[in-house]
Amino acid sequence: MVRSLRFLLLLVAVPVGLYAGLCLLLFATQRSQIYFPVRDSAVPGATPLRVAVTDAELKVWAVERPGGAALLYFGGNAEDVGASIGHFAALLPEHSLYFVNYRGYGGSSGSPSEVALCSDAVALYDLLRPRHAKISVVGRSLGSGVAVRLASEREVSRLALVTPFDSLVAVARDHFGWLPVGLLMLDRFESATHAPLVSATTLVVIAEADEVIPRARSDALIGAFRSVPRVVVLEGARHNDLDMDPRYLQELAMFLGG
Repeated sequence: MVRSLRFLLLLVAVPVGLYAGLCLLLFATQRSQIYFPVRDSAVPGATPLRVAVTDAELKVWAVERPGGAALLYFGGNAEDVGASIGHFAALLPEHSLYFVNYRGYGGSSGSPSEVALCSDAVALYDLLRPRHAKISVVGRSLGSGVAVRLASEREVSRLALVTPFDSLVAVARDHFGWLPVGLLMLDRFESATHAPLVSATTLVVIAEADEVIPRARSDALIGAFRSVPRVVVLEGARHNDLDMDPRYLQELAMFLGG
């Protein structure tokens, strides 16, 4: 009887221990599962700006032009933001452009985290505000969390969110429902909490076949805004290739240039 009980306890303890060990591993390595820094690169036609922030220095790709209109761009978690600045420069000739390499990305120092990225966004906005009367913001994927947070704390002219989500925790829960992600995640990017504080005119671009951000997550964010955003759905587009659709840049240019 005792042996049988011990055997049963062992049968329970082994998988529980493995599960707990997996949770601890994911907790310890979670930021490496969220952020995928890209290497430093050259971007013809753009100038690298070095911006000192708390405990780090950011490399921001810039195309500076006369006038009061500017665009701040926050990319995805594995995006080389310099790769798309040329397209935006051609479509928005009256805007100065500032494409941000997050901490640890593309020549910026430091390590990425939600607190750091959102703090850096505010610091960069405050640096640019005296030069530009109107600052619009684009946030793609992970960058949508940074963009919403910034727009909730500062006056933004226009806000464009590409493949956005309501909460990074909710996204993780959709993909890994068997894990207690709500207890494990440090960087949560609760955009739906900050969306009601956003006063900027907002555009949401959704990839119809998005395999990373479930449509329900984008819809939940849309429903959190006080003023209903304009929503554009790119038919057949996936999370990482929606910029291949001609409508993507056309819609952004019309919205930001209007």
